[in-house]
Amino acid sequence: MFKFSVNMLGKFQQSHLRLEVQASEALIRDSLVHTSKLRQWLWPQNFSLEVPETLSQGLTLNSFVGFVPIQHYVEVLNDNCLRMLLSQGIDGYHEWYWGDGWIQSRLEGISLLPLNLGQTVSLLSLRQFLTVQKTGSRV
Repeated sequence: MFKFSVNMLGKFQQSHLRLEVQASEALIRDSLVHTSKLRQWLWPQNFSLEVPETLSQGLTLNSFVGFVPIQHYVEVLNDNCLRMLLSQGIDGYHEWYWGDGWIQSRLEGISLLPLNLGQTVSLLSLRQFLTVQKTGSRV
C-alpha cells in the first residue's frame, strides 16, 4: 500500500511540459522504463541500488535529489503512459505520455524542491539522451 507523507512541507506546484524529440515511441518508452537508462539521463536524481532493471506497475522505488529522498510508486505503466505517485520529498504525482516524435510530462505536488526547474532540466536531458541513442553514439 502506498502512503503519503504526513509532513507535507513546501508549496503546491504544477508543471506541464511537452517536447518534440527525434525518437521513436519505442525508444522513448525504453528510456523511461529501464532503470539503467534512467540513471544515465535523470541527473541529479539518483536511484537506490536495489531497483530492478525494468519498472513495472505496482513497483515502489526510492531516489534522492541531493539528500532529499523521493519515493516513487508506479501506479500506471503501459505502451504510452507512466504515472508515478510520489511521497517524502515530493507529495504528488508525475505522469509521462509519449508517441513518435514527442514526449509530455506532468508533475504536480507539494515540495520545497523547485519542481518546474527540475522537470525542465530532466526533459532536456532526456531529449539529449534520446538524440544520442538514436544516432547510435554512447552517452
